Amino acid sequence: MEGAATRTVITSTSSTDNFSTSTLACDRHFFRTASGLLVFAEIVFGLLVWMLIAGTEYFRVSAFGWVMFVAILYWVLTVIFLIIYLTMAYNRIPQVPWTTVGLFFNSSATVMYVVAAAVDAASISHAVKGRHNYTCWVASTFFAFLVTLCYAGSTYLSFKSWRSRDEDQ
Repeated sequence: MEGAATRTVITSTSSTDNFSTSTLACDRHFFRTASGLLVFAEIVFGLLVWMLIAGTEYFRVSAFGWVMFVAILYWVLTVIFLIIYLTMAYNRIPQVPWTTVGLFFNSSATVMYVVAAAVDAASISHAVKGRHNYTCWVASTFFAFLVTLCYAGSTYLSFKSWRSRDEDQ
């Protein structure tokens, strides 16, 4: 049998006993840190800002649209960051410079909330004192400035973390 080709067949078997499972990690100590407490406060106070405004006739004063945009945007993003922190997803995605992302996020939130809180305070004059809109808008202004302080604190902690990471390299 001249010119006959030989063929090699490789077979493999797999066992169903050898499978891996992936568990979702949870950082149970996150809320015991200063960063964790600030993120929790940002979520609570940010929620109060947009809920207090949303419960009124805010659409009559166009400036409140800006306050609502800032409050809801940063509330949703902060909740997403909370999930990332709690599940420790930042360890699974090492390509992302998390300290830099945190620094830019918190500093942008601080700047945007300063503007939103100032707009919120300036827009109170459109309401009649003692009415529902007035009291809700005054309360939302208070919480807007409070959440601004929380984001400023987070910015400071993010800067310290970013700076120490930068010095380690």
